[in-house]
Amino acid sequence: MKIKLKAAERKKETVIITTEFIRLDAFLKFKGIAETGGQAKCFIQDGITKVNGEVCTARGKKIHGGDIVSIFSVDYEIKNEN
Repeated sequence: MKIKLKAAERKKETVIITTEFIRLDAFLKFKGIAETGGQAKCFIQDGITKVNGEVCTARGKKIHGGDIVSIFSVDYEIKNEN
């Protein structure tokens, strides 16, 4: 028996920040992915969030322009406004 699997295509979105960096937990709240800081903490600690392709469990991780945050099949490319 042959089984064919096809991975769902990842969505891509560009996010512009007006500061030098944004903390990972604040980013999740900013985008509305997490409703509260506690929920953001759970997503991060459970290893659901990736930064630049690697699982990141540090909720205070600084996200800079050029970084890519991946969660729930969406890749968010971060760009600085200036």
